[in-house]
Amino acid sequence: MSRWILLLAALLLANSADAATSRPNIVWIVGEDMGPELGCYGDRYARTPNIDALARQGTLFTRAFTHAPVCAPSRSGLITGRYPTSIGTHHMRSQLLKPPATFTQRLRECGYFVAWPGKTDFNFTRPKEAFDSTNSWRKTLPPQPFFAYVNLPATHESQIRATPEQFTKNIARLTPADRHDPAKATLPPYYPDTPETRRDWANYYDLVTAVDYQVKDVLADIERLGVATNTIVVFFGDHGRGLPRGKRWVYDSGIRVPLIVRWPGALKPGSRREDLVSFIDFGPTVLSLAGCAVPKELDGQIFLGPQRAPDRKYIFAARDRMDEAFDRIRCVRDARFKYIRNFYPELPYAQRIDYMEEMPTTRVWREWNAEGKLNRAQKLWFAKTKPPEELYDLQRDPHEINNLAASPKHSAKLAELRAALDRWIIETGDMGAIAETELIARGLVADKLTEYQARVKPLPEKLKL
Repeated sequence: MSRWILLLAALLLANSADAATSRPNIVWIVGEDMGPELGCYGDRYARTPNIDALARQGTLFTRAFTHAPVCAPSRSGLITGRYPTSIGTHHMRSQLLKPPATFTQRLRECGYFVAWPGKTDFNFTRPKEAFDSTNSWRKTLPPQPFFAYVNLPATHESQIRATPEQFTKNIARLTPADRHDPAKATLPPYYPDTPETRRDWANYYDLVTAVDYQVKDVLADIERLGVATNTIVVFFGDHGRGLPRGKRWVYDSGIRVPLIVRWPGALKPGSRREDLVSFIDFGPTVLSLAGCAVPKELDGQIFLGPQRAPDRKYIFAARDRMDEAFDRIRCVRDARFKYIRNFYPELPYAQRIDYMEEMPTTRVWREWNAEGKLNRAQKLWFAKTKPPEELYDLQRDPHEINNLAASPKHSAKLAELRAALDRWIIETGDMGAIAETELIARGLVADKLTEYQARVKPLPEKLKL
């Protein structure tokens, strides 16, 4: 009998080992401040052959969104699988005093090696248990199965307006044919058509091409390490492009991101998916693909693999304090329409944020407004107040210019999305209505508010709204 027990135990151990080695590796490649300005998304100005090739090898998601249009709250939701508004990480540049559990901790508990070199900008201190390594994994193969992360910062807002020396360094690999001619750019209708705006726009696209080269490098490393056939590659941006009325705002220019997944043998090459995907879904999806238990308290749902949930009807996003500028904005979006609620309509869109004011586009936009040079679409940004509600038909109005909230024809859709947002606020325990001073008094977050309030600088009189 003892021999049979030993044989059974050996078989179980062998099966367990086989299961462990067959579990897929998962690699995230993240472009900072990077929207879907890519050739594979139909952008003819873009030059992104390597990312386009990745899309042909896997599945391209046309409706992928972050829950927050700025880095730290966005990454907070990615790493926890929880809405920042539910756990207290919703203000940009705040710090939760008690770090929450991360999905990477749970990955480690079920046998994965987690390598996360680079950015850990989560609005809380990284828990010691979150990662096995913060060193680069691309030279030596990590123990398998593994989850690994690559952060590509070349497209960050700060690099669009970098010094000529730094910008030249960032685009060192680009050939003359890779460069983007500012004169050929198609600007969004809300921007003034100026040399400064066109230069920022072209710079951004040059940096996207620089990231494209880096994506090629990462994919080559995966091939060199010999794990490409058993590795799920996920490419995405951490939020929309780092230009004014993009990053920091819940318009699609701030929350819509590229999402491409290559999963050999499981996803059809060159396929597209139109369903709504939220960053909140990434953590539970990775746990599911890894064969790990998915905690019920996570806010997201699984969008890949055998446990894929039914398609979402809505995605939600939130914007709260951005550095020194306080606001509270929420949105809900379905496949075609978006509803935005401005909880402080008395505040203008174009509040001063020192970091944003360094962008040449922001400066010239303000100057043209002061000089009365802007057309209707361009002047909307400088209204002294915001409407309490905004509703956009994204099929007909992708730049979100024509607010339909007062349209009788769209009253039913307005009511539907308004109710959906109300339910989400209640069901997720949205903490946005709690003053940050109260969160500090409760000992939930550190006092970063005072630090940023001290940074406020007055605008020159002629540029005030």
